[in-house]
Amino acid sequence: MSALETENVAASTGQHSGGAGRRFVALVVLLAMAGLIGLFARGLAKPGQTPGGVAVNTQLGEVEIRSGPARPFELTLFDGTALTLDELRGQVVMVDFWASWCPPCRAEAPSLARVYREYRGKGVEFVGIAIWDTAEGARNYVQQFGVTYPSGLDPKGRLAMDYGVTGIPEKYFISRDGTLVKKFNGPMDEAGLKQVLDELLAE
Repeated sequence: MSALETENVAASTGQHSGGAGRRFVALVVLLAMAGLIGLFARGLAKPGQTPGGVAVNTQLGEVEIRSGPARPFELTLFDGTALTLDELRGQVVMVDFWASWCPPCRAEAPSLARVYREYRGKGVEFVGIAIWDTAEGARNYVQQFGVTYPSGLDPKGRLAMDYGVTGIPEKYFISRDGTLVKKFNGPMDEAGLKQVLDELLAE
C-alpha cells in the first residue's frame, strides 16, 4: 500500500471514530436534558394531573427529617382570602398535602375534621393544601367531608416541591416558633395524630 493510500485510510478511520464520539456525546447531552425536563414538568404539572414520581402514600409512618425553619408560604384559600405561614406563628401547625382523587386522603378526611374541631381552640391550626388537583374537585372534597380548617389549591405543585413532597397524603408538623419538626407519610389515625399534637403543645 502506498504512503498516500495509507494516509487516506487513516483519515477515513479518524473521521468515523470522531463521528461516533460526537454522536455519543450528543446522546449523553440529550439524556441529561430529558432528565431536567422531567423534573421541571413535575413542578409545573397541570391541575388534575399526577406528575411522574408522585405516588399515593398507603403506608403510614414518621419520616426522619432535619429540623429547621419551616419554608414560608402564601396559600390562596377556597374562600378567596390569602393565608401565610407567618400568620400562624405561636400555634402548632399541621400542614396536610392531599388530593381529591387520592383514596387514603379521602379515607382519613373525616378523622382530620374531627381532630381539628377538638384541637382548634387549644393553639392548633391545620392547613390543607390540595396538589395536582382541580379547583372543582378540591372544593367538592372540602364540602363532602366537612373540612373547616383553612384549605386551598396549589395547582402547579410549587409548595409541594418546596416541602419535598413525594406522595400523598403527607403531613408536616410545625412548632409554635415556626420550626419544622416532624413529617408523616400516609394517613394517620386519630390517636396517632392527637399524640403528636399533644407532644408539640407540651413543649
